[in-house]
Amino acid sequence: MRDVLRRMARANRPHMHQLTPQQARAAYEAGAGVLEIAKIALPRVEELQIPARDGALLAARLYAPQAQAQAQGVGEGEGEGEGRPLPVLMYLHGGGFTVGSIDTHDQLCRSLAHQAGCAVVSLNYRLAPEWQFPTASNDAWDALQWLAAEGTALGLDTSRMAVGGDSAGGTLAASCAILARDAGLPLALQLLIYPGTTAHQDTDSHETFAHGLLLEKEGIAWFFSNYVRDDADRADWRFAPLLAPDVDGVAPAFICLAELDPLVDEGVAYADKLRMAGVAVDLEIYRGVTHEFIKMGRAIPEARQAQADAAKALKAALGAH
Repeated sequence: MRDVLRRMARANRPHMHQLTPQQARAAYEAGAGVLEIAKIALPRVEELQIPARDGALLAARLYAPQAQAQAQGVGEGEGEGEGRPLPVLMYLHGGGFTVGSIDTHDQLCRSLAHQAGCAVVSLNYRLAPEWQFPTASNDAWDALQWLAAEGTALGLDTSRMAVGGDSAGGTLAASCAILARDAGLPLALQLLIYPGTTAHQDTDSHETFAHGLLLEKEGIAWFFSNYVRDDADRADWRFAPLLAPDVDGVAPAFICLAELDPLVDEGVAYADKLRMAGVAVDLEIYRGVTHEFIKMGRAIPEARQAQADAAKALKAALGAH
């Protein structure tokens, strides 16, 4: 991890908060795959369009470790075998609600689908500052509801669904799990990878790890200045799930945190909140690594381990084979 940080420092590229959102997106796209493991080929990768409540069509990508089952339930490929409909994870990428896309998280979603034996639908929710709070949250929830309603036509088993994401995507996944509970939409798991959960970035870890460890204090402030409109948005639990009035009955959680991350304390606090409500939580803190580490599998063994652990949790929760 130290070597990765040294190389990033030597490259001396501008920080995201020194760029326009458009420049930051281009820079993030360009660097997203540099430390990833080689792309995993899957028998089914399909582009989708998912309608949002305002009529917008959101790009999404479906990954599956087997070819689509035929109409009569006879399919090709392996994974679930014999074309059984696959359980599905809806995945929400990170990027501070400002950068990131289905392309920047392509390999992570391929890895999860391959290792967990489930389908993954990755969503391009709309980004700030063009689309501010609560658009990303609304898009994520609209997409999850659409997947529950329409997934059968895609050869998916909508009785076995999970939601997940990293960083800002983890925030969206946590809020979707609460909305799903409220709507009576059963989820088998919420997969939260270093999620943001607090309103004001005022935990000890935000100060301890404010500089020099990839995600910096100024960058976090920049992301959220793009996304939230005012203090009322920050006080909304869809932005800060720690503020949710109650989390009783939400889906079980697998929470993956990085030790050297400004967000680590709020991740632990959210795990505690869920446990206090009687929700089953598997919390893993990966030592010696920073925010974004899970996408660095070529350089950091802990990234490969975290992907394997997340896949194992998915497989167990979804009953995938």
